[in-house]
Amino acid sequence: MASQNFIKAPSVEEIVTALNADFEGKVTIKRTKARRVFVSCDRESIYALCRYARSILNFEQASSVCGVDWVDHLQVVYHLSNYFTGTVLEITVDVPNDDPHIASVALIWEGADWHERETYELFGIIFDGHPKLERLLTPQNYEFFPFRKSYKLRGQN
Repeated sequence: MASQNFIKAPSVEEIVTALNADFEGKVTIKRTKARRVFVSCDRESIYALCRYARSILNFEQASSVCGVDWVDHLQVVYHLSNYFTGTVLEITVDVPNDDPHIASVALIWEGADWHERETYELFGIIFDGHPKLERLLTPQNYEFFPFRKSYKLRGQN
């Protein structure tokens, strides 16, 4: 890896430089703000990117992992937090509707476990390698994903 292991926390500029160097062509820097870095990533690289964010950039927590239904595709959004500087790394990953698989990051951050389970349950995104991917809020035999835009309530056309 081209970048160094940061002792406490890299600056926004150092994060951008490191990601551009070590994930060239796999990560796109969308924009930055004070203590915020917004990137998109291909789904094949998400696990490596998250391991890198944890071990090299010292993002200690996956504050949230959630889904978005854009009708023509699904998306997983990760918010990673570094407590030394209060910096948040937001990663978005597009997932096709007809193959809603993405690597689980629950083995990198244990706190991502329940976030991934909720995202699976509500959007139908399958987190490959998750230690216990099952429903939390709805019955185990429930066949629908209530946060998908294709899900219709009774009485809706």
